[in-house]
Amino acid sequence: MADPLSSTTPLLRLSSGTFAGTLNAGVEVFRAIPYALPPVGERRFEPPVPVPAGDARHDATQPGATAPQRTRAVPGLDVVPLIGTGWREGDDYLTLDLYRPAVRAAPCPIMVFIHGGGFVVGAKDAPVQDGATFARDGVIHVALNYRLGVDGFLPIPGVPTNLGLRDMIAGLRWVREQAAAFGGDAGNITVFGESAGAMAIADLVTSPLAEGLFRRAIIQSGHGAMTRDIAVARRLVTKLAGLLKVAPDRAGFAGVAPGETLDAVEAVSAPTMRLDLRDGEGREPVFGISRFIPVHGDDVLPRAPLDALKDGVGAGIDVLVGSNAEEMNLYFVPAGVLPKVNRLLAWAILRKSQPRAWRVLKAYGLGREPAGRVLLRALSDLVFRWPARRFAEEHRGRTWMYEFDWRSPRYDGALGAGHGMELPFVFDSLATATGAQGLCGEAPPQALADRVHATWVRFATDGTLPWPEFTREARHVHQLAADRTVEEPVMPAARFLP
Repeated sequence: MADPLSSTTPLLRLSSGTFAGTLNAGVEVFRAIPYALPPVGERRFEPPVPVPAGDARHDATQPGATAPQRTRAVPGLDVVPLIGTGWREGDDYLTLDLYRPAVRAAPCPIMVFIHGGGFVVGAKDAPVQDGATFARDGVIHVALNYRLGVDGFLPIPGVPTNLGLRDMIAGLRWVREQAAAFGGDAGNITVFGESAGAMAIADLVTSPLAEGLFRRAIIQSGHGAMTRDIAVARRLVTKLAGLLKVAPDRAGFAGVAPGETLDAVEAVSAPTMRLDLRDGEGREPVFGISRFIPVHGDDVLPRAPLDALKDGVGAGIDVLVGSNAEEMNLYFVPAGVLPKVNRLLAWAILRKSQPRAWRVLKAYGLGREPAGRVLLRALSDLVFRWPARRFAEEHRGRTWMYEFDWRSPRYDGALGAGHGMELPFVFDSLATATGAQGLCGEAPPQALADRVHATWVRFATDGTLPWPEFTREARHVHQLAADRTVEEPVMPAARFLP
């Protein structure tokens, strides 16, 4: 434990006590600071409860617990830098890490990171997300944990919905309320995240409960289309309750410890599980990537996010939103299944989520190119790229669009600009993803990381970007690796999604 009395130990004095952290290369780091009480006992299925005021001293040098989860290996890829080491057991996991410059002349811009992981895995401190680089460049960086899976994103009857989103809102409220104490500018908060974290941020842009908590949002490989109607999501409640052999209500799930739900979570997440989560139009908005997502129709998300955007909700928030050029490569290439994908299998995979599957595949070149390649390109647009453009179209405030287009050489070049590829460039943390089994291969371009990271810092600092805004009429998309802005045409996917 760090010695709070040492003259070299950085101290952070907050309303809940004094936290002793670490100092390295001009950056102070404070880990596992509680922003809410542990979600256990009667609090397990309740909204987050703020930490009471106090004056005790706390060690803030260790990473702390994470939400219960089970990670999976990916053939040929080291996933630890991307999602962390997995479940670190402990009750007190509604915590955050804070990185700040040791020398601060004035209140600093604040960036709050929301991790990804399909709403079932991940943690605030996965190595690729090291916030020290932002603190090095004058930004206070905060990263938080939130409830996952059954406890965070299952609309159990008798339980408040969207508890994971409520945790994020509580964390953002903590940041705003404590900003002056840790040297941050409460009026200059940017929230950013990737994958599920980006989906959550896109949702929070439209949430009345998050209004006023942040000024800007950076949405990396995310958008607001991955939410479900509560009635549809209740089918998942029924299925899980059956697997766990409990009643499909609060009392039933409360009788199962969080760690004991993980087998059932894994079972319902398997692509072979028979579970229909399509909406009334026959679409499954997540395309099977995750069963656990936010729901709309409650006080957190009264309406589907795109509908709220159309009415001007969130117009006061500046948004940078984007995707990677070949998102779905990460989901198919490492598994080595693409050579097995023929026309019929491509249709069967897509038909589970898209009612006009044959038309989609033909629009993307079926019959002219191998079926696996066509399926990948179609899914990249349907799942990530086109919905991100739709979010940008409907947002009434200032909006910019990027595309991350650098191609990893991994898997003989087939991984390309897959999902998650921008993270080590955004965080200037290439060392964590470099190597024979690293996401980026042996020699990723540091110059690109320098430029992308500086772009994120600039946006968080003053809300400016070096390319024009995106609108429905002027579809400016900045390709980050090529460092050029193009006017992008409407994608074929536009004909098949709302």
